[in-house]
Amino acid sequence: MSSSVSFRITRTAEDLVQTITALSQRLVKLEQRQEALEFQLRQQSESQRIPAEEMEMLDGVEQLLKQCQELLDSSDQAEDQAREEPQSWSGEPDTLAA
Repeated sequence: MSSSVSFRITRTAEDLVQTITALSQRLVKLEQRQEALEFQLRQQSESQRIPAEEMEMLDGVEQLLKQCQELLDSSDQAEDQAREEPQSWSGEPDTLAA
């Protein structure tokens, strides 16, 4: 009878070892999967983030666009004034002689 009890204890211990080994392997696989997902998430967030240097360039482009728009607006105003001024002088004779 003692050999029967010893066999059961040994068998139970072996089952526990196999179960612990299987659980350890699953844990390792889950940790690897988690790391892979975290890595993928970091890559996605980094690809969506705009580097500081690129932001500075975009700010510079935006500033140039504003300056160009101001120049266009000021030239439009100058053209409007130029069109209005000759109309007011159109009734006066030219006094310049060669």
